Amino acid sequence: MDSLAPMSTELLSFIAVGFAAQLVDGALGMAFGVISSTLLVSLGVPPAAASAGVHTVETFTTAVSGISHALHRNVDWKLFARLVIPGVIGGVIGAYMLTQVSAEAARPMVLAYLSCIGIVLMWRSWRYPPKIKNPRIVEPLGLAGGFLDAAGGGGWGPVVTSNLLIQGASPRKTIGTVNTAEFFLTLTVSATFLFSLGVEFFTKAMLGLLIGGVLAAPLGAWLAKKVEPRPLLMIVGVILTLTSGYGIWRAFF
Repeated sequence: MDSLAPMSTELLSFIAVGFAAQLVDGALGMAFGVISSTLLVSLGVPPAAASAGVHTVETFTTAVSGISHALHRNVDWKLFARLVIPGVIGGVIGAYMLTQVSAEAARPMVLAYLSCIGIVLMWRSWRYPPKIKNPRIVEPLGLAGGFLDAAGGGGWGPVVTSNLLIQGASPRKTIGTVNTAEFFLTLTVSATFLFSLGVEFFTKAMLGLLIGGVLAAPLGAWLAKKVEPRPLLMIVGVILTLTSGYGIWRAFF
């Protein structure tokens, strides 16, 4: 009985991390991959295995999150169609490259760029009320976001959501659309990792992240609908700047 206690406590901690990460991701369109991958790599899990495990979990969490966002009418289906195919292509390329070579060398530069985007989003939310416009650059974002997400263990939300918001897209519709498109990305990336690595990346940590993430997904979609655009921009900017800044700090120290 005593031997089960540490196991249960450890599983509960992963459930809590999965719940918190998905709550942020569902409400703000980013952070599940970054938070979960950072945790697993810090525990000694190899980057490819961590990314594979997180994407497997996200296949389930993004399915629940996407359905929830659709029910709350948070999805722009035209924007979804423009994102999903380039995202899947980029994800397959990134997943394959991560199993062959390390993509970590470019990560600090990407994180520095995302930190700047986060600061701009915070400035815009404070200085001006958001002016909703249709984004022009979409397909390249999907391709880059899918690649970085698979190769770096997280990046779809930070890259795609933040850049669409910079272009003036509706915060609620952007978050819902990016989350819904992410299901198809994670499904494809998980299949690519499964083909390349086998099933050794399935761990107790994955189970905990899965349980917590699925529980939080409907709540995150509801929050995205309820929060007003201006504070939503500010919160996205803060989260993006903090997570990217932490990633830069870990890369050099």
